[in-house]
Amino acid sequence: MQLFYNPNINETTENFSFDKEESKHIIKVLRKKDTDILFVTNGLGLLFKTEITLASDNKCTVKILSSEKAKPSKFHLHLAVAPTKMNDRFEWFLEKATEIGIHEITPIFCDRSERKVVNSERFDKILLTAMKQSNVLFLPKLNNAISFKEFIKQKNEGLQLIAHCEETDKKSLKSVLNPNENVTLLIGPEGDFSEKEIALALGNNYIPVSLGETRLRTETAAIVACHSVVFVNETL
Repeated sequence: MQLFYNPNINETTENFSFDKEESKHIIKVLRKKDTDILFVTNGLGLLFKTEITLASDNKCTVKILSSEKAKPSKFHLHLAVAPTKMNDRFEWFLEKATEIGIHEITPIFCDRSERKVVNSERFDKILLTAMKQSNVLFLPKLNNAISFKEFIKQKNEGLQLIAHCEETDKKSLKSVLNPNENVTLLIGPEGDFSEKEIALALGNNYIPVSLGETRLRTETAAIVACHSVVFVNETL
């Protein structure tokens, strides 16, 4: 199934048109024509079966034939991850995490972060492309980048975890995870979280966890954490 995206449709929509960029892709690149069937999601769990009524590369119009709603997850996974020095590594994480089934992402700037600026617009496009390519019906939420201290002040429901590399008492991630439980997990920069940040997290009820015996890159650690949480919930 090839999946398309339109954020403005819902269960009451009868007809709609794609924007110019998407219309050109559908008609000129994919060579779709009148009466062809397209599957579309709004990124909120709805899948629409549609039929092209106007095959225009400026304004491809379709009518909705039917719709179905995917079951929402019984858990919510929120990763707060420090952007990597090399953009392509963080973008790889965004793509793969979307394919795996992440729900929410917040880029966080830490004491040892080597990157303090991110391109949120580009990140949004990567998430959208990954959602469509992997036939995921829920578009992950990408929050604005904020400092570590600002993030820690926020209240998150469920399990709050911080993965770091300091030689202190830590539990293995798999030992603290439970099915159907919301999880917020912090992943630090290349130089790891500072001792001050770790202490601040622990003082705000974050549990320190280990992702394994080897030292992982930021983006690898984030993917390991993402898959671990999703796997625990998929084995029910």
